[in-house]
Amino acid sequence: MNVAVALRRAGAADAAAVAACVRRAYGKYDGRLPQPPKPVLADYDVVVRETDTWVLEDGGRCVGVVVLVPAADHVLLENIAVEPEQQGRGFGRLLLDFVETEARRLGTPEVRLYTNALMTENQAIYARRGYVETERRRVDGREAVYMRKRVS
Repeated sequence: MNVAVALRRAGAADAAAVAACVRRAYGKYDGRLPQPPKPVLADYDVVVRETDTWVLEDGGRCVGVVVLVPAADHVLLENIAVEPEQQGRGFGRLLLDFVETEARRLGTPEVRLYTNALMTENQAIYARRGYVETERRRVDGREAVYMRKRVS
């Protein structure tokens, strides 16, 4: 990984870059899913303002995003995205490490997430990281797979 890589909290000025990164990262699912993934439809002006949104930069350019929603007993990993041309460089692993570290820092015992049931690659990645499936249910017309990982 390059020494020019930095993770920082997103600010209002980052909303457009965050949205663009998310759109490109989820672009690989165009045509596979019957409707766009929820993160693609989000209003990132609101997301950046109301959640713990983090930007991973390489040389000052947004290459990844993570959106967290802390709760009393867990941290919800609302969204994680890496620019397609940057995938395979360890950025996703770095972001997941950060999420788990942040959950421990906040004193919460686990990270929870959900993903579309048709995004099987994501489920496999999370399972390799120690996340376990807890349930499946239909949410907003989408089949969601819920997973969690104990971090403390």
